[in-house]
Amino acid sequence: MLSTLKKLGPGLLFAGAAIGVSHLVQSTRAGADFGFGLLWALLLVNLFKYPFFQFGPRYASATGESLLEGYHKLGKGVLAAYFILSLGTMFTIQTAVTIVSAGLANSLFGDISFLNFGFTSISSVEIWTVIILFICLIILFLGKYSTLDKLIKVIIITLTISTLVAVCFAFTEFNKPMSFIQILPENTTEIAFLIAFMGWMPAPLDISVWHSIWAIEKKKDEGTFTPKAALFDFNIGYAGAIILGIAFVSLGYFVMYNTDETFSNKAAVFSNQLIDLYTKSLGNWAYIIIGIAAFTTMFSTTITTLDASPRAMSKSLELLTKKRFKKGYLLWILILTFGTLIIYFAYASEMGKLIKIATILSFITAPFYAIINYKLISSKHTPKEWRPTLKFHILSWLGIIFLIGFSVWYLTLL
Repeated sequence: MLSTLKKLGPGLLFAGAAIGVSHLVQSTRAGADFGFGLLWALLLVNLFKYPFFQFGPRYASATGESLLEGYHKLGKGVLAAYFILSLGTMFTIQTAVTIVSAGLANSLFGDISFLNFGFTSISSVEIWTVIILFICLIILFLGKYSTLDKLIKVIIITLTISTLVAVCFAFTEFNKPMSFIQILPENTTEIAFLIAFMGWMPAPLDISVWHSIWAIEKKKDEGTFTPKAALFDFNIGYAGAIILGIAFVSLGYFVMYNTDETFSNKAAVFSNQLIDLYTKSLGNWAYIIIGIAAFTTMFSTTITTLDASPRAMSKSLELLTKKRFKKGYLLWILILTFGTLIIYFAYASEMGKLIKIATILSFITAPFYAIINYKLISSKHTPKEWRPTLKFHILSWLGIIFLIGFSVWYLTLL
């Protein structure tokens, strides 16, 4: 068991990045507002995104290079398009996940506004935002990939156990008939939520690029990380993200469905509402379990996104300019950190809007990543034995149609 866990790495980092806002915020809201009515969307989007996520570690382990090198081989314009899209979304994504993390830290560990260092206008959540980003920076600067690899295993195990325990207790307290009737949202507000829900379920498709970079780092650390091992590692992480997605929908349904509670757009208030709703239903004993599950969920997302985006941006710029930037990762991680803080202090009160914008943008750009990942894995740049089978070709075509269809449907309603 321990030897198997040691071999895992990028797949759990993928899970750590994926299981965040999509699960804690969007999945819980889906359960609270629709019961189990949107399970069809959760399962379908996971099915149709699966091949495009899998192509990341498949290509990296088979060729020894990340998807970014592959995009460059498809054409400089493809990589440039990726760079521009990432530059346009990375700050919003990082801000969205950090806001939720800070709100939960404030709820779980307490108000620390006394640490405002004379700046009376700074709130406790804002201080927690700075602290969380600082802790993430220290871990990534000092430990690099190997520390992140070890840390994420502890976080994912803690998250999984605490979440499943919470679901079990919520189920035992649920005394109403369960309904599995599936719902297709009709009005513009509900459709916007559906698109946002699927946008980050289980994650934005550009995480496939991050996964390929982590796979290369894993190979550097251990020397051997075969395509077969990479796919097994990915499947474990992907299955875990799906299971926990269903778990958070279940928590929202068992605890919040048909309540009059409305969620605040302010991080601190939202976090308190979320944890309080569970404790009101399950009892005060559940506070620590729900708190740990929620905070570990968001901290894992915050640190993995803070690591991955700078890696991807630095590598993309090197490929586009054909120049080596020795401190590229350091520069980009600082740019992302300060950019996140600027957006946060400007729009902290609009947490809900930031999350909505980030998730919808991720879904609308998903067809681009699906198409180029599929084109790359099917091309001469991938060893023949690791190109998709007929079943994967069919699933990929259906996935592209699904992603384009829902994006066009949403855009026609704007």
